[in-house]
Amino acid sequence: MVRDFTTESLSHDPIHGYIPFISRMGLPEGEAAEQDLIDHPWVQRLRQIHQLQTAWWVFPSAEHMRFQHVLGVMHLGSVTINAWYDSLADVCRNLPSKAFVESLVRIAGLLHDVGHGPFGHFFDDHYLEQFGLTHEDIGAHIIEHELGDIIRRIRRNPSGKLAPLEELDAKQVAWLIRRPSGRSEDETGHPDWLKKLRALFSGIYTVDNMDFVLRDAYMSGYNTKAFDISRLVHYSFFTEQGLTIHSRGLSTLINFIETRANLFRSIYFHRTVRGIDIALEDHFEATMNHLFPGNPLQYLSAYQGLTETSFLVDVTRWSHSDNPELQELGRHWRAIINRDEMWRMACERTMHFHSGQAESTTIFSEPGLVERRVREHLPREIRDIPLRVDVARHYHRPSARRPAGKQNYWFDPASGLSFELDDDELFRSLPTSFIIFRIYSRSHGYDRELNAALQKVAGGTGGDTKTNM
Repeated sequence: MVRDFTTESLSHDPIHGYIPFISRMGLPEGEAAEQDLIDHPWVQRLRQIHQLQTAWWVFPSAEHMRFQHVLGVMHLGSVTINAWYDSLADVCRNLPSKAFVESLVRIAGLLHDVGHGPFGHFFDDHYLEQFGLTHEDIGAHIIEHELGDIIRRIRRNPSGKLAPLEELDAKQVAWLIRRPSGRSEDETGHPDWLKKLRALFSGIYTVDNMDFVLRDAYMSGYNTKAFDISRLVHYSFFTEQGLTIHSRGLSTLINFIETRANLFRSIYFHRTVRGIDIALEDHFEATMNHLFPGNPLQYLSAYQGLTETSFLVDVTRWSHSDNPELQELGRHWRAIINRDEMWRMACERTMHFHSGQAESTTIFSEPGLVERRVREHLPREIRDIPLRVDVARHYHRPSARRPAGKQNYWFDPASGLSFELDDDELFRSLPTSFIIFRIYSRSHGYDRELNAALQKVAGGTGGDTKTNM
């Protein structure tokens, strides 16, 4: 089949090269294009939300936005389906056409972050949580109720056209982007092929995290080629169990897991990044009370206009307000943006956990207790200085505590069988998880005293203690 270039456009990307998508030009009347979604205000809004929540304040080149990321995830949807569709067809009955499956995954990739608010996951934790929501819940609602008509009218992707009676279902897209709840009713009514495709969005390696590991490593300057994505895709396929990796690809998967963990340690959990998050947390609730009316699902139009750009412009203007409360908040935000109002790390303890170990067995599971005891060991004259405790957690790999959730499997050619990626021999070389426990103060003037106090409180727990000295 000759490729129809009249309906195709290209976006150039530093990570994946050219990303093709269907443009409006030359389409039959009534048919929607992928460009209609890409250019929609809900997706264009992601141009104003940073991919790296607050890390761009620390890593000057990491200015990329979630918009670039979702285009990359859409593209990886094509890469993976082109590689894995045949194996999915071998194990699933009534599988739709390849073009249908590819379009479904591409659209889910493009829209998986559409519900994010300013500062990404920080917004989930410090605003959406009060409503029992996550950005995935909001995204699913937007997909079904704001973008559903466009999705239903999409008939093709750069690789091919849907079959004559096939129609994309926005509810299936919305279901794909949400993490499994663990409830049996969450799985009810969905075809087996769709359940297997969920591994592309919720699992150990997904179109989402494969893109952000490559993109964040490149844009931050951490690594220009963080892991071998071609090998990881090459050795993956679907079996009766689900998304499976051949034993020959396991070392590449382990490298991916280690690289992702190192990004958390070096970039996302960088001491200054976490310090900025604490500064934001100090004023975020009071700010949102003035800035936004309530539950985003009840104020969707206002939420569409709420981005980091609008947020930062609004709060810095408050410093000139006639309202004393707004003026004070505006002064704090101007200081945060200028990096004048900072929490500075005094000391830290990093702990790695292996099978059979858990954070709950250490004193670090009770940050408030650690803070109280640290204060007791400080010289009396500085016991009441402002302090903040921060605990950053990352889970490396599948384990009994953090299983693959029946999303990922590995194939053993010796037995011809597939096994869930759990705590097998190969993965025991990796820690299960790590935590970074840090104490922050307003200056470095008391680093020595704080480090000595932390050593007295937690010196025997086996972690690594560091200070800024």
